[in-house]
Amino acid sequence: MYTYSSKLLPGSHIRIVSPSSSLGIISKEAIDIASERLKSLGFELSFGKHVKECDEYNSSSIESRVEDFMSAFLDKDVDCVMSVIGGHNCNQILPYLDYEVIKNNPKCFIGFSDITALNNAIYSMTGLVTYSGPAYSSFGKKLDFEYTMDYFKKCLMEESSYDILPSTKWSDDKWYVDQNVSNLINNPGYLKVNNGSCKGTIVGGNLCTLNLLQGTKYFPSLKDTILFIEDDHESSYLNFDRDLESLTQVEGFEGVKGVVIGRFQQASHVSNEEILRMVKNKKVLRDIPIVANVDFGHTDPKITFPIGGEASLSVTNEGVKLSILKH
Repeated sequence: MYTYSSKLLPGSHIRIVSPSSSLGIISKEAIDIASERLKSLGFELSFGKHVKECDEYNSSSIESRVEDFMSAFLDKDVDCVMSVIGGHNCNQILPYLDYEVIKNNPKCFIGFSDITALNNAIYSMTGLVTYSGPAYSSFGKKLDFEYTMDYFKKCLMEESSYDILPSTKWSDDKWYVDQNVSNLINNPGYLKVNNGSCKGTIVGGNLCTLNLLQGTKYFPSLKDTILFIEDDHESSYLNFDRDLESLTQVEGFEGVKGVVIGRFQQASHVSNEEILRMVKNKKVLRDIPIVANVDFGHTDPKITFPIGGEASLSVTNEGVKLSILKH
């Protein structure tokens, strides 16, 4: 039984927490921009008690992260729990969370990258639909944020289904170093990998983080799913290929009905030809619809999509239609 949290409205209360890396690594400029941008939507903001704690791993103790996360779900005034940023270690807190409390206090929970572990674990353990999308730090990007904001609103503030259309331009700048730099790149649109059509439940996010859940009780069912996957600049073609191979060997992978691949960062040096070759080399992927170069992951802008929600995908010679049906 899947549970959808209530949509956000002006006046909704967002609690900022750090399940992975700390708010302490975010610049004051980005914090000011993020807070102002969220408040401009009419949201009230509050921060976890330990959100600025920062250790040698740019994170905080398991106890601090669990306390802030569970406090957010226990607080009746909180409507949405938003991660500060990604990182490397949010899977550490999975055994310590009270999933009954989370299940009985459904709220929007949003983040991406390392937060993929929490997104999918919560969905798997409770049936609560979570959201892969911009973190609090993402809202601190000063320039060229309109597309990201538009899809955040479509997913978390509106009820209607929506089509995911490719951005016209994208960037891979280190904007958090210099907010006045914006090197926009023309977006050629989606890469059609395999033709076909399907409808299914969305699971996935960051590929190498999702794979951390393999063999655990936190790994989501792949039955009748559309798999959304991406990775960051550290993932070369070879790394992404073997991580994807590992996932295709998981028991039940035949339940995947389609695959949506996010845009690779420039430092990955992953070409369209390599994406096509990677898929063609995997027998289990040859007969399902697959599209790549979609606006999510570690480039900007990025969409918001529901883990546990429903999507449809159609890839034909004429074009691609990717739609979020329930969110």
